[in-house]
Amino acid sequence: MSEFLPARMDVDAPLFTVTMAARLAAMHPQTLRGYDRLGLVVPSRAKGRGRRYTLRDVARLRHIQVLSQEEGINLEGIRRILELEAQLEEAHGQVSRLVEIIQAHQVGDDPSGRTFTAGHGTVHLGRTVRSRSPRALPSGR
Repeated sequence: MSEFLPARMDVDAPLFTVTMAARLAAMHPQTLRGYDRLGLVVPSRAKGRGRRYTLRDVARLRHIQVLSQEEGINLEGIRRILELEAQLEEAHGQVSRLVEIIQAHQVGDDPSGRTFTAGHGTVHLGRTVRSRSPRALPSGR
C-alpha cells in the first residue's frame, strides 16, 4: 500500500478542508474558523473561497492546542509566542546564511574575493591592512 504514497510530502501544499484539518488537529471545525479570524492560523483559499490547510498549518494548530490547554496561555499570549517563534526562525535562517558566506570565503569559493572589516582604528580591505587613527567627533560647541 505504501508504494502508492509519495516518497516525500510537501508540508506547504494546501490539501485539507476545515473538517479534515480539524480531525487531524483534534479540534472542532469552528475553532479553526475562529483561529483564522484571529490570524493565528490563516489557511489558503480554494477557488470557491473554501479554506485549505497544509500539514504545517495542522502542526501549528496542534502547537496552539498544547499552549492553550496544557500551558494555560490565552489566545493573545499564543499569538505573541507564535510571532516571536517566527522571528527566531528567521534569525536562525539569517545566521545559517551568514555562516555559509563566511565558510565559502574562508575556503576561497567567494567570487568577489574582497572583504571589508573595520574596528579599533584598523581598516582591513581584502589582504591589505591599513592602520588609521579614529577620527575625532566634531564638538557641538
